[in-house]
Order: sequence, then structure tokens, then C-alpha cells
Amino acid sequence: MRADRLVATLLFMQTRGRVTAAEVATELEVSVATARRDLEALSTAGIPVYPQPGRGGGWALVGGARTDLTGLTAAEAQSLFLLLGPMTTATLASRTALRKLMRALPQSFRSEAEAAAGAIIVDAAGWGELDDRTPEEVELLQAAVVRRRRVAFTYERTGVSTERTADPWGLVDKDGIWYLIAGTERGRRTFRVDRMTGVRITAENSDRPADFDLSAAWSEVVEQMESNRSTLAATVLVPARLLPVLQDRQGRHCVVEGPAPDGRIRVRISAPTALMIAQQLAGWGTALEVLEPESVRAELGRLGAELAAAYPNG
Repeated sequence: MRADRLVATLLFMQTRGRVTAAEVATELEVSVATARRDLEALSTAGIPVYPQPGRGGGWALVGGARTDLTGLTAAEAQSLFLLLGPMTTATLASRTALRKLMRALPQSFRSEAEAAAGAIIVDAAGWGELDDRTPEEVELLQAAVVRRRRVAFTYERTGVSTERTADPWGLVDKDGIWYLIAGTERGRRTFRVDRMTGVRITAENSDRPADFDLSAAWSEVVEQMESNRSTLAATVLVPARLLPVLQDRQGRHCVVEGPAPDGRIRVRISAPTALMIAQQLAGWGTALEVLEPESVRAELGRLGAELAAAYPNG
């Protein structure tokens, strides 16, 4: 797990002061390229790790060799935990490493470092959308989560803009689409960050429940959104070789039910309407076979007839 390696790399540098990527690779039993990427990630995140060019160079931890993290500034500690936090949701070992690193910080830094570690989670499962551009508001919202400050912003939905204020509790990166989970006068709400403009951090302290868990809250959001989006399901047969591609494109809306007698895989594709399912599957042509419901089969036939009429064979 990368979070474990980043922690181990930083601790290794504290004992050595200056290292090469090759030395890190040997110590952690990874490739030199992987070690170099990890060193660059620490440096990019604002941790005082810098490359030293020339003969006898390598990577240096500014301030020299140390046995703890007391040499980090508050800003550097926040940067480190913002980097590590999203990577530590998968394994117990990663969470344990983060807790050990937290205990090595000065007491005065721990509150904001802990907030930074829990400010973001990454949900890689797609919803059929992909945007690799990180909204510029994300960095500002990260700071508000860590500093526990309320935010004010304009929110646009269905063509209507409204002025909002909220207590930012955490951010979620879902396959390139960013969401803010926040507290409002009407309770917990989820905002798409790309619909937020004019974001500013106010001087008011935000109110975040002591027992708030970002991962658990996001799971509830996903369950509700999936329920709203998946009101109809179609049973589809797909060749095994195409299943990974279909799963990547459909994300959570593709559920594998098991193998069919002819070797193909039986899956369930869901969407709000029969037309939407048909539109998603039409591009696959005859590579996929829709068994049911009849409404989806009818929509596929209609779409096929429309295409045949619009693009007749020459």
C-alpha cells in the first residue's frame, strides 16, 4: 500500500538525512522508479524533502537526520496528512501506520493533522462520468475542512443559483468528480464541487459532529443515490473478455450474477428508464444480448431501426 511506503520512506530519511532513490528501493524492496515516484510525491505535497543534484546527491530531508517528526512545521504536517489520508482507507496496516505517524507529531499539530487525514476519501468506482480536472475550489475547501471554518458559496442546480453557507466536513473524489459533504441548517447535505462558485472561507467556526465518519457518511450517500438512479434493471449476457470493459464503463450499475451455460457472463445493468439502458448498450451492437425486460429490448430495436434509416447501406 502506497501510504505505508510513504510513511516508511519518510522515517527512513529521518534516520539517514540524505538518501538516493536506489537506497530507498533497496530498503523498502520496491523498484527504483517506484521509490523515485514516492520521493517526488512527498516533495510535491510540501514535505521538506528535496532532490540534491550532482555527484554525491540524492534526496535530502531538510533539517538533517531526526528520530521524530518534531522538525515539521504545522503546514508541512497538514500537507503530509492530506497526502496520506485518502490512501489509508483500504487496509488495517495503512491505518496503523498513520496512527503511529500521528503520535510522532507535536501535540499542538495533531488536531489539524488528524482533520487533514480525514478530509478526503477516494471512491474509484465510476458513475458513467469522468472528469480529470480538479476544480480550483477543492484546495480552498480542503483548507476549510482542516481549519474547521464555515464556507459561503453560490450553488447552481437545474439552472437555479442559490447562496449557501455550510460547515465543511469532508471531500470525496469519485472517479474525478468531487463532492463536499457538509452540515447545513437543514442537516447533512452533499454538494458537487463543480457546481460551486465564489467559494470563500468565513471567520466562523464550523460545527462538525464528534462522531462523524467520512467513509460511513459517503457510503450512505452512495446507497441513496444508487437507489434513486437504478429503478430499472436489465439482464444481459456478455462475453467474458468484454466484462472488464463493461464494468469499467457502468461502474456500480453493473452487477455480475454469474456464468451462463454458453460461457458468457450474466450481468444486471441498471438505470432509471428502459431508454437509458438501451442507449448505454446500443453501442455494443450484437456483442451483448439483452434477455429482459422486453421494454429494453424494444428500445434497442427502435434505436437500431432509427440508425438503419438514418445511415442506409450505400
